[in-house]
Amino acid sequence: MDLEATGSLDGASEVWRPGWHASGEELPAETPHERLKVHRGFRSRILPDARDLIVYLPPGYEADAVRRYPVLYLNDGQNLFDPATSFIKGRTWQVRETADEAIEAGDVEPLIIVGIYNTGDRRLAEYTHERDWQMGGGEGDSYGLLLTRELMPWIAEHYRVKPGREHTGLGGSSLGGLISLYLGLRYPEKFGRLAVLSPSVWWNHKSILGILNETAPFLHHKPRIWLDVGDHEGKMTLRDTELLSKRLKANGWVEDETLYFEKVRGGMHDEPSWATRVGPMLRFLFPATGL
Repeated sequence: MDLEATGSLDGASEVWRPGWHASGEELPAETPHERLKVHRGFRSRILPDARDLIVYLPPGYEADAVRRYPVLYLNDGQNLFDPATSFIKGRTWQVRETADEAIEAGDVEPLIIVGIYNTGDRRLAEYTHERDWQMGGGEGDSYGLLLTRELMPWIAEHYRVKPGREHTGLGGSSLGGLISLYLGLRYPEKFGRLAVLSPSVWWNHKSILGILNETAPFLHHKPRIWLDVGDHEGKMTLRDTELLSKRLKANGWVEDETLYFEKVRGGMHDEPSWATRVGPMLRFLFPATGL
């Protein structure tokens, strides 16, 4: 399946058909589960590297062939569900277990969660919104195009997702949290809910704060944001995230309504710590009672 397009990247006449580096068939996770669907080698026209996808389907998805679901896209997908693929083997965010428990308890609206694997050496480039003179990077806008023009339409074609920003979230941790915030500000018409865990606010002299100040006055609909940081992630990370929280509130986000900020006691900058935050994050962004 090849990617075809008519017109320029910014033209309204585009027809985006993402293709596959490999066969593209649905495969089991390396640590299988019946509601985890893996797609190998998603190929973009915009960025050079193919990437795998892992899709979580909520309990009851197969039993109701009509119902549609909100969707949460999460960066660093190999760390979310499958202990065999995680950065530190055996340590994941435990997203499936936590989502299942919260949905079955009636706390969280049943949702689809799409884990987007990072591309290894090019993770830093894709997860940063602008180039740092020392570290490089700065391909975040291209990554945003990949998400909004290629990946999201493909997911909507193959899974029963609800359309609209109010039903669509984006999230991640560290640099994955940074790019989630940036793309949430860049595409407020696409993403209505953001999960920003331990964000790398420090990138390029904290330039995300200036972008927030410049962008916020023009947002007709502010995305609902979960923001957190562990108090064992280092003084700079803690201070920077607290500053981000203050800037969000100064720009119109309302605590416990459109913004939830938590300093996690004992929280560290790793998968086991982020796993403890998945449940509260889902309950805030996708509550069973609706928003």
